[in-house]
Amino acid sequence: MGTALDWGIKGYNNYGTYLREHYNGQRVFKVIVDGGFTCPNRDGSKGYGGCTYCNVDSFTPELSRKLPTINEQLVEGMQRARNSYRAEKFIVYFQPNTNTYAPTHYLKMMYDDALSVNKDEVVGFAVGTRPDCIDAEKVALLESYTDRYDVDLEMGMESIYDETLDQINRGCSHGEFVEAVKLLENTKLNLCVHTIFGFPWETREMMHGYIHEINRFPQIKFVKFHHLHIVEGSIMGVKYKREPFKLFSLEEYTDLLCELIPLLRPDIVIQRLFGISDWDLLIAPNWGLKKSAIQSYIDKEIERRGVVQGSAYKKI
Repeated sequence: MGTALDWGIKGYNNYGTYLREHYNGQRVFKVIVDGGFTCPNRDGSKGYGGCTYCNVDSFTPELSRKLPTINEQLVEGMQRARNSYRAEKFIVYFQPNTNTYAPTHYLKMMYDDALSVNKDEVVGFAVGTRPDCIDAEKVALLESYTDRYDVDLEMGMESIYDETLDQINRGCSHGEFVEAVKLLENTKLNLCVHTIFGFPWETREMMHGYIHEINRFPQIKFVKFHHLHIVEGSIMGVKYKREPFKLFSLEEYTDLLCELIPLLRPDIVIQRLFGISDWDLLIAPNWGLKKSAIQSYIDKEIERRGVVQGSAYKKI
């Protein structure tokens, strides 16, 4: 008969199932756009060098880096998704850097340009940003697209501890994240929060605190969980090569996920359980597996251990 996992049933609200159900079984894929933005802690507004773990190239597809215009990126990206995954519909995803870090009129021009490509095939629009680069005017702009598209606003929380945010040169506090989330109360936008687990000075109990913080905001619909990985071209990469520090093994990280998922509010959809860069940029940890194999390992362990999202959730 097979297991529940064999039938595509997982112990957590996963994004793939959400997309299939939300779009009536259509194959929907995100197409990443590099809009040429920067960040306030790169251009000197708040600092230089960016977050210490970050090299933008490590999470930007090579295709986006090579093609100069938004139109070219989307046309090529959509065609590749059709050919490789039989994609039928698309979500336009402004991912690299801070994609609300510009005047609102400029953002509107850029967003409109992107959403003009293959309009009949685009069902969603996603924008990645920082908590300190969102305001009421930009929220209103993004909400203006919700009559035509599902609009996701993705914000990096990374850690809930200001000591950590200072150490990684984040350039904003957790308080600023909280204020940005409060700005999105009763919003039409789908709020997605990004976290990083495994900063070596944070304890397991501290990481559990991330989940309790996420749970208290009903406007958070999606989460992306990442383990800390070290990439070439980052400040943390230079430090790690000089003096390596403890990072998660795949087994250790899976153990943590199996502790966190039961604590997570059951209605939240998990878009991602881990993140990993291209092999040529990854320094550590190298788990020696492709993304699909890592996903399979984690999912099988979640099933084997009987992990169920929200089973230990306690409403405050």
